[in-house]
Amino acid sequence: MITFLLNGETVEAEVEATDTLLDFLRETKSLTGTKEGCNEGDCGACSVIVTGEDGVARAMNSCILFMPQVAGRAVRTVEGVSGPKGQLHPVQATMIEHHGSQCGFCTPGFITTMAAAHKNGKRDHKDQLAGNLCRCTGYAPILRAAEAAAEQPVPEWMEEGVVRQPAAQPQNDTPYAMPRSSDELAAWCADHPGGTLIGGATDVGLWVNKDFRDLGAVAFVNRCEDMIGVEIGDDSVRIGAATSVTDVLEAMRDLHPSFAEMLRRYGSVQVRNAATIGGNIANGSPIGDSPPALIALGAVLHLRKGDARRDLPLEEFFIDYGKQDRAPGEFVEAVSFPRQPDRLKCYKLSKRFDQDISAVCGCFNIIETDGVVTEARIAFGGMAGIPKRAAHVEKALIGKPWVEEVIEAALPAFAKDFTPLSDMRASADYRLMGSQNLLRRYYVEDLGVAADVLEVRP
Repeated sequence: MITFLLNGETVEAEVEATDTLLDFLRETKSLTGTKEGCNEGDCGACSVIVTGEDGVARAMNSCILFMPQVAGRAVRTVEGVSGPKGQLHPVQATMIEHHGSQCGFCTPGFITTMAAAHKNGKRDHKDQLAGNLCRCTGYAPILRAAEAAAEQPVPEWMEEGVVRQPAAQPQNDTPYAMPRSSDELAAWCADHPGGTLIGGATDVGLWVNKDFRDLGAVAFVNRCEDMIGVEIGDDSVRIGAATSVTDVLEAMRDLHPSFAEMLRRYGSVQVRNAATIGGNIANGSPIGDSPPALIALGAVLHLRKGDARRDLPLEEFFIDYGKQDRAPGEFVEAVSFPRQPDRLKCYKLSKRFDQDISAVCGCFNIIETDGVVTEARIAFGGMAGIPKRAAHVEKALIGKPWVEEVIEAALPAFAKDFTPLSDMRASADYRLMGSQNLLRRYYVEDLGVAADVLEVRP
C-alpha cells in the first residue's frame, strides 16, 4: 500500500513494484490527459509534476516512473494544473494566446513541464523544454508562451504539501522495499543478494517497458536520506549514490562547470530529475557520461555490503563489458573526489546535441606547472567495453612541455589505449579520430581559443 497526493487529493493504492505511474493515471484514475508516446522517457508526452518532501516541484516522465517512487509525494497531472474552479494556469493561457498547440497530443506534457519550470522560476526555456517533443506546432510559439507566462505569479493552488509515507520494512516477504537509510538498504541487500536496486528507473524502466523483464525482489533507494546530497568540504566532494543528476549538476556549476554542462546534455530535465549518479555508475554502461568525468577527477567509489565498507578508485570498478567489481548484496553508497583547481573539460560527441547517447565522451584533467605537464588524468566513454583511462596518452604528456608539438606527438598513443568498435552511432575510425581531436581542442581552449559550437560565431 502506498499513499500520495494526486491533484491535491490523498490517494491510497495497492501497487506492484513495476506498475508505472502512467498506467495508473490512465487506467485506474481515467486521467487520460497524460499521454503515452515513446514509453521510454524520450518524448515528454507523459510528463507530470512530482513534488517531494523538500517541496521542490519536478517534471518527470510518468511512463518510466514506478508507483512506489511516488509514495509520499504529490503528483500533479495536466488535469490538475488548472484551478479548482477551472481557472487557467498562466502557461495554459499563454499557450492559447500564442497558438502553442495544433494536434494537441504533446500539449499536456508541455503544460506540466512549463508549469513546473514556472513554479521554480526557471527562465532557461529551451533547456526546460528540451525533453518535450513536438512534431507539428513548432517550438517558436511554445517558447513565446513560456516567456509570456514567466512574469506572472504562481497560482496558489500549485502550492501543496506532501504526505508522509511509512517505509516498507526490508523483510523477506515484502514484494518491494522502500528503505529510509543505507542501514536499512544494507539489511535488505543481505536478505536479497540478487535483488534489483532502483534509483530513478530511467534505465530500469526500459528493462520493464521494452524488454519485459521480471525484476524479482526490488528495493527503491530514493528515500535513503543518508545517500542523498552533495557534501562539499575543504578537501573533498562526496556525492551520495541516490543523489539526482539534477542536484549533481547544480553542485558542479561552480566547481567544475564543464562537467555541469555535460550533465545538462546528459538527458532532459525530466530524466535528470529522476536519474541518480549511483545508478549511472552502477549499471556499468560503457557510454555512461558521468564515469569519465569522475575518473578524470580522481574519484573513489564507496561500496557497502552489510556493515562492511570498502573504497576503490572508480576506474577499477569497471572490469569488462557488463562486469563490475561488486559482490552480490553489495551496493554503491557514494562517490567522492578531491577538491582541486578546475582544469576539467568534458566533451560529448553525439549525433544530436541534446539528450543523445554519446558516440564518444572524453574528459581531460591536465595539470601544467611552469609550462610542463605535471599530471594528467584522461578518461573516455564509448571507446571500449568500459569507461577507461587513456594511460598511454597520459604517459606521452606527463613531464613534457605543454606545447602543440607534444600534443601532436601524443596522438598516436590513443590507438594503444583504445580499439573502438563501429556501430550505428559512429565508426571506429571516427571514434579514434574524434578522441584525438578532443585533446587538440583541450589544448587550444586552454590557450583561450573559443571552440564550443555554442560560442563560435562566423
